[in-house]
Amino acid sequence: MIYDMTPFALRSLAVAIMAYSTTASAGQTPAVPKTPVADHHQHLMSPALATAWKIPAPVTADDVVAQLDSAGIRSAAILSMAYAWGSESLQSGDAEEHARVRAENDWTAAQAGHYPGRLVAFCSVNPLKEYAVAEIDRCAATPALRAGLKLHFANSGVDLRDSGHVRRLRRVFHAADEHRMAIVVHARTTISKQRPYGAEHARVFLETLLPAAPDVPVQIAHLAGSGGYDEDGVDAALGVFVDAIAAKDPRVAKLWFDVSGIALIGNWPRPAARVAERIRQLGVERVLWGADGAAGGTTPTAAWKAFTETPLTPREIETIRSNVAPYLRENAANHPTGGA
Repeated sequence: MIYDMTPFALRSLAVAIMAYSTTASAGQTPAVPKTPVADHHQHLMSPALATAWKIPAPVTADDVVAQLDSAGIRSAAILSMAYAWGSESLQSGDAEEHARVRAENDWTAAQAGHYPGRLVAFCSVNPLKEYAVAEIDRCAATPALRAGLKLHFANSGVDLRDSGHVRRLRRVFHAADEHRMAIVVHARTTISKQRPYGAEHARVFLETLLPAAPDVPVQIAHLAGSGGYDEDGVDAALGVFVDAIAAKDPRVAKLWFDVSGIALIGNWPRPAARVAERIRQLGVERVLWGADGAAGGTTPTAAWKAFTETPLTPREIETIRSNVAPYLRENAANHPTGGA
């Protein structure tokens, strides 16, 4: 959500992270009862990436776990931000760039490894890069990174109307599927370059990308947007998946949606009723909660409290609170003393 930003927005992010650090160290974040079992959308930020983005401090596993503890949440997916090294603002030539991508993925995995029963690290890469499949293969051969793959279409400059981009994406989806790696996707195209986004893009995702990864869970982040729910295009894109689910389209059999960044962003809670309607159409059993938290200055406690303003029934909220994606369930089974 937060990694397709103007310099001003990045400075605002830095202020938010500093504010989080102060609050967390002072122990001012109150515990919230009945918070989600798991957080399906968290990021760390390495010292190298924090320096490159002029962020005052990295975000470590200790930082995220402190937030999870404060909220009473047991486990989280940690989505590497290695894709950022392949963004237009940071790219530095394939050889050096790939080295930085590897280092970011490995640093994230090492951090998550401090809490093996609670944190699951996902590999990440810009899917348009020549080294993308090679890096996915490497991650799949690395036990600490083989759970899944994070893709960020906006930060990576993906254009789903470009047939060349779509061919590269299909290769990446197929590689993840071959390695049985779950996929988490920020599907909304870039905002900073004012690229359009809507039903046309979602149809490409449904008809061309999902068939390349039929055997693994695919999690679309932010209800198919970038955070908040104020854009007509995002609602139109989500509507394509709603229709496919209603039609029992086999291509969506393993499709999930996370609600990270929906609350507390934009005009929230103004769109809360529409969000509730769309969640019911998707099916609450497909909806995963996430904070998109520490790297964006939003605590899980605050994000969950805001999300519960959505006019869903207590039973529906409880279902979403209790949903756990297959990759976190598998991690819990492998670490029975401390997972979801």
